[in-house]
Amino acid sequence: MPSPRDDASGVLFPEAVPPEAGVRPDAPLADRVRPRTLEEMLGQEEVLAPGKPLQRAIEADYLRSMILWGPPGSGKTTLAHVIRRRTKHHFESMSAVLSGVKELREVLRDAEGRRKRDQRRTIVFIDEIHRYNKAQQDALLAHVESGDVVLIGATTENPSFEVNAALLSRCRVVVLKPLDPAQLRVVMERALEDAERGLASLSPRVAPDALDFLAAAADGDARTALNVLELAVSTAEPDAEGLRTVDLAAMREAFARKALLYDRAGEEHFNLISALHKSVRNSDADAGLYWLARMLEAGEDPLYVARRLVRFASEDVGLADPYALVLAMAAQQAVHFVGLPEGNLALAQLVVYLAAAPKSNALYTGYGEAARDALTTRAEPVPLWIRNAPTGLMKDLGYGAGYRYAHDEPDGVAAMDCLPEALAGKRYYQPTGRGQEKSIEERLAAARRLRQPRPDDAT
Repeated sequence: MPSPRDDASGVLFPEAVPPEAGVRPDAPLADRVRPRTLEEMLGQEEVLAPGKPLQRAIEADYLRSMILWGPPGSGKTTLAHVIRRRTKHHFESMSAVLSGVKELREVLRDAEGRRKRDQRRTIVFIDEIHRYNKAQQDALLAHVESGDVVLIGATTENPSFEVNAALLSRCRVVVLKPLDPAQLRVVMERALEDAERGLASLSPRVAPDALDFLAAAADGDARTALNVLELAVSTAEPDAEGLRTVDLAAMREAFARKALLYDRAGEEHFNLISALHKSVRNSDADAGLYWLARMLEAGEDPLYVARRLVRFASEDVGLADPYALVLAMAAQQAVHFVGLPEGNLALAQLVVYLAAAPKSNALYTGYGEAARDALTTRAEPVPLWIRNAPTGLMKDLGYGAGYRYAHDEPDGVAAMDCLPEALAGKRYYQPTGRGQEKSIEERLAAARRLRQPRPDDAT
């Protein structure tokens, strides 16, 4: 028998895609003015412009499985809504937040029966697909491969991290980008002028600088921009003529506090710490402060940032400025002791100092080479002359024989090689000559000369 869904709208969770017949008048503005056709969508020209493969596939109703990856408010759900209006195939919409394996298997079972019975494909849109666990994603795999289901997954997270490799290999990844301020301004102007679905019935009068502020502050998120715009207009007191005026101050108040795009466990976390690390490595204090502020103001654990900067002090500054590690540990202690927001300044001080410090990765590369030799070469025996000899037997075997106490030498260095014979003369630490490493290189070079055997040395 046909599934009950075939007689319904095909929407299991209406929150994910708005109903075909329209949106409730009390729905948020972002839902009411959601584009209904490709022509109404703004941005995403790289994938949706006329003649692009995805645009042609939607127009021809010939879709293949895809993952829509983009930040909040970039149009992922809107694009699914456009496809739903356009397709002749059955359309199911699900939210990974609200559905589990049971609901998913029911949808997939109906899709399989529909394909056998009517030769009709089922397009399944899954919002926030990254929230499905491995078992739930595996349940999709066979149905996607058989063609019973055309999957459209939407995610704000990097699919290569959050979607199973087997499922990902059967989908095209479509990258959606944040809207730029000019596009967001058009979105808001449309909403202000739309009497049926937008705000025109409220007689809004929004100052141009207020729109400019919101277009920039929304970080490319159309949903955020529209929700704030709706709040600002609807809470403005009508004047004698019934006009609701929103100036820059009122828009700032409606916005309250910028919700920074950040996910402490996802890709943006790694993007920002990478930006901080590489900016400071390149001695750009201003960029370093900006990326630091982006992380801290978005709620990143300041001790995580401190740990990364402590690592930087050794990895990228090293002995070019030995004080960098001291200051890094002091900043970590300051953050731990005073907390936030005061501790932010200690990290800012450290970022600027590290950016200005001379850079050297000699310790990092030197230790890496030593570690490779330790792991991949023969475990060479310790030379007898630098072994300890706590017992008589060990002395009889030659332990410690020929050892020369460096402090007894005129220059504090004995003519004695301390590496195993197979590695004699190997140089792991190669100073750069920047900062204090220049004087360190001079002292180490002098010590190497003194360690060479002298003619009067006993053999």
